[in-house]
Amino acid sequence: MTGMKAWQVTELGEPAAVMRQTETERPGAGEGKLLVKVRAAAVNFPDALMCRGHYQVRPPLPFTPGVELCGEIASGDRAGERVVGTPLLPAGAFAEYALMDPATAFPAPAALDDAEAAALHIGYQTAWFGLHRRARIQAGETLLVHAAAGGVGSAAVQLGKAAGARVIGVVGGPEKAAAAEALGADLVIDRHHEDFIAAVKEATGGRGADVVFDPVGGEAYTGSTKCIAFEGRILVVGFAGGTIPAPGLNHALVKNYAILGLHWGLYNAHDPQAVRDCHTELTDLAAKGVVKPLIGERFSFDRAAEAVQRVADGTSIGRLTVHP
Repeated sequence: MTGMKAWQVTELGEPAAVMRQTETERPGAGEGKLLVKVRAAAVNFPDALMCRGHYQVRPPLPFTPGVELCGEIASGDRAGERVVGTPLLPAGAFAEYALMDPATAFPAPAALDDAEAAALHIGYQTAWFGLHRRARIQAGETLLVHAAAGGVGSAAVQLGKAAGARVIGVVGGPEKAAAAEALGADLVIDRHHEDFIAAVKEATGGRGADVVFDPVGGEAYTGSTKCIAFEGRILVVGFAGGTIPAPGLNHALVKNYAILGLHWGLYNAHDPQAVRDCHTELTDLAAKGVVKPLIGERFSFDRAAEAVQRVADGTSIGRLTVHP
């Protein structure tokens, strides 16, 4: 076997404390697995949760984190093909080589560089399934996106605009506000300086948002219930704010809105063709320049733990990428 550089987690805790760069054996492809040379790994919030032991997927220790990559197939019939997707843990993306399932190693869009292609998969698939499959968003509706400058929020802004919605983005801080404006949001609210509930009501003439995309939870969710339109839909995407809300279902009843859960990963088992179709759609949108992942910063391989910690702390803009 041949050695390679990889980041490993040997005990659970904060990413900066528990991620260690090491030399390890290159994973063996084996039957039904592709060996992929990693060209770029995109950092996702689940990477931080996995380091802490707080994610629904808990790989056995030690493991290499990293759930999203763009890479080049290293051997076999598809050798040399540039692909994107989710690696097979515990051989994750923060390494020189990772393993992938052939069925979910999708062609990398030619219109995007390695970092952008790596970032097109999880966040954009999540946003697309949330807006189209779960919320059934319609042109002309108002979409409220929390953490609009984040990895998944930035995808929701672009895909909301592509769907013909009026997009209101909520962010924390002037740098993130500038990023959300550049993404195409029609209105950006800095929650550090403005009450987003009042701002949404004012912007919609009192009607409220038809669809809310919420990867934050906590106060973002609670506030959304106060500015949701009649027959509105709140998409529960995640809890990056750290607090899981306990919604009052009587409130959903008296205001006539829907609370929709979204776990994108389940579609890989329940409707894999829809995931493939979505990738085709996203590739077409990228070719037309309608979507382009916002890369906040590109990190050298030896700074991977720093990148994951930055996402864990909520200080990053767009998607951070790591390059072996």
